[in-house]
Amino acid sequence: MKALVTGGAGFIGGGVARALVAKGYEVRSLSRREHPELGEHGIESVAGDLSDRQAVRDACDGCSIVFHVAALAGYWGDRRAYEETNILGTDHVIEACRAHAIDRLVFTSSPSVTFGGKDQRGVDESEPYPTRFLADYPRTKAIAEQHVRAAADETLATVSLRPHLVWGPGDPHFLPRLIERARAGRLKLVGDGSARVDSTYIDNAVAAHLSAAERLAPGSAISGRAYFIANDEPIAIADLVRKLLGAAGLAEPRIGTVPPGIAYAAGAALEGMFRLFRRSGEPLITRFVARQLSTDHWFDLSNAKRDLGYDPPHSVESGLVRLHEFLSLESSPEPEA
Repeated sequence: MKALVTGGAGFIGGGVARALVAKGYEVRSLSRREHPELGEHGIESVAGDLSDRQAVRDACDGCSIVFHVAALAGYWGDRRAYEETNILGTDHVIEACRAHAIDRLVFTSSPSVTFGGKDQRGVDESEPYPTRFLADYPRTKAIAEQHVRAAADETLATVSLRPHLVWGPGDPHFLPRLIERARAGRLKLVGDGSARVDSTYIDNAVAAHLSAAERLAPGSAISGRAYFIANDEPIAIADLVRKLLGAAGLAEPRIGTVPPGIAYAAGAALEGMFRLFRRSGEPLITRFVARQLSTDHWFDLSNAKRDLGYDPPHSVESGLVRLHEFLSLESSPEPEA
């Protein structure tokens, strides 16, 4: 059995791809460039952009299931780029599944598709999509998720997973940025750090993808549905940050705070300046980030547990132990020849 993983060289996609190989799948990864290092894990790497319909169709050839993990992430950037990658790219994946009679599609979505700027406390999948989004990433992911859900029919089964704040060994984005800012003494929280968040250890996110795939088939109860995924351990964001930094060897990080109102106003002002002067890069703070860091984000996982058999194999604490071991090895000097 062959599986395509879009973004198979990325953090979540790479974890899914390696787990599939361990289960006996032939695995192909589609990324914007070739990653020959994937061959060391038995993964075929092909290059192609999600906005290229033919490239996506060619990548799907010979596959029986697709894990569409790749996306343009982040909370600032070119509006058109987000739409071409996250919406058009997802449409191309759906089209390719139909062209090759692939009957299962597992889509990696995001809890941010339901975030309108207010607290989310124990919400389940009945939480509606907001009428207004604070960034193009959640807006385009919400549209893509709706397209995936609408595509479910008697020939194509789809399921959308929403893992929240994924962290762990190999994270190339969130953790490195957090560690860098802490070491530079520039780490700040929006609000007093008491907002409760539920995060997801990487192996738990991967396990959810495989569990969903095992239960997915045309006509199955989960087809066309979306599921929140997390560790089911909501804690104050300040505590989570300190735990993650502690795993990196920063036992007593200096963390500043910014009032939520000031952070939001600063985000709005910076966004306006970046647009007006067409500045490259990204603002230090945006409205979306200001709201994300100052509000609660934890979810009712009952549906995932019941329908997907989702049972997080790793707690936050066991994940931190694994993260510490990984970072310790990564920072160890190479032995002399």
